[in-house]
Amino acid sequence: MPDLREQQAAFAAHLRDPEAHPPPPGIDPRRIAVYRELFFNNINGLLGGNFPVIRRTLGEADWTALVRRFYADHRSHTPLFPEIAREFIRFLEQRALKDRDDVRGEAPGDPPWLWELAHYEWIELAVQIDDSPLPAHDPRGDLLDGVPVISPYARALAYRWPVHTIGPEHRPATPPDTPTLLLVRRDADGQARFATLSPLVFRLLEMLGAAGRSGRASLGALAAEAGMAADADFLARGAAMLERMREEGTALGTAP
Repeated sequence: MPDLREQQAAFAAHLRDPEAHPPPPGIDPRRIAVYRELFFNNINGLLGGNFPVIRRTLGEADWTALVRRFYADHRSHTPLFPEIAREFIRFLEQRALKDRDDVRGEAPGDPPWLWELAHYEWIELAVQIDDSPLPAHDPRGDLLDGVPVISPYARALAYRWPVHTIGPEHRPATPPDTPTLLLVRRDADGQARFATLSPLVFRLLEMLGAAGRSGRASLGALAAEAGMAADADFLARGAAMLERMREEGTALGTAP
């Protein structure tokens, strides 16, 4: 008989991929079948709860086949249940890269929007469980002359595919001409909220998140990029946008 470590490795390999790896000798087939079903159903149920739109859109057979490949092939970097969804996204990203690079017709052939849709579904959980501390800020600071502080629980997202509209009744074959720009943020009640963004507001959020400069300076840089005049009217509309960001919680205030 092999030693305990070899038995455990053979047992784990069989549970992951029973078609490719026979069970270790000396184990009752009925008992090992219980383990196979229990372990897979746990992962399948967990991922199904994290990615309900993908599950409905692919259909039960294709979804189950996808989870089985994840279960068999992917080597996770963490054993924590809240991180399994992130591991699934890594798995889908690797498959997407294989689809892009393969020239022999051996790639998985997933829907081209699958990885982005998975990220869109996952980001809701990521924002809800984010335990990053709030940075120091003045909640009543002047957002034009001060340096706006963006909430760590807000994300500006850019997708090639219209992920917020994909579902069983809408499986696009080609991406639109313009990207899908979204904001996800966590409300005070802990719920994630999504909103569509215009290109200008998306770029402004990028600037505010990356540069330690005043709201006025960021709006001036935005106007220059867009080929617009940073006149009084533009700054007034920008100031109103910054105040809306503060009211909704995307902007916390200004740096102290």
